[in-house]
Amino acid sequence: MKTYEIMFIVKTQEESLVKKSIANMKSILENASAKIVEVKDMGQRKLAYPINNETNGYYYVLKVEAKAETIKEFDRRAAIDETIIRHLIIRLDEE
Repeated sequence: MKTYEIMFIVKTQEESLVKKSIANMKSILENASAKIVEVKDMGQRKLAYPINNETNGYYYVLKVEAKAETIKEFDRRAAIDETIIRHLIIRLDEE
């Protein structure tokens, strides 16, 4: 298993819906036996530029140990989830 850092921005909406979106993203990883090492809730921030008419979003960063197939599935699901404005996945080098 390799280590990845995943950042995603959740569309500004009711707090319960934001939490549901985050839980949904985490469950994709956990159901595929990935290990979530660290979770950073960076809170609501103003976007550098509007994305789909959104100017604010909730930023989250996950550090994950997972297989490549799991990350591909996360990437696919995040791309089609309407509550996720943007996401970025970076593979961290082994130290």
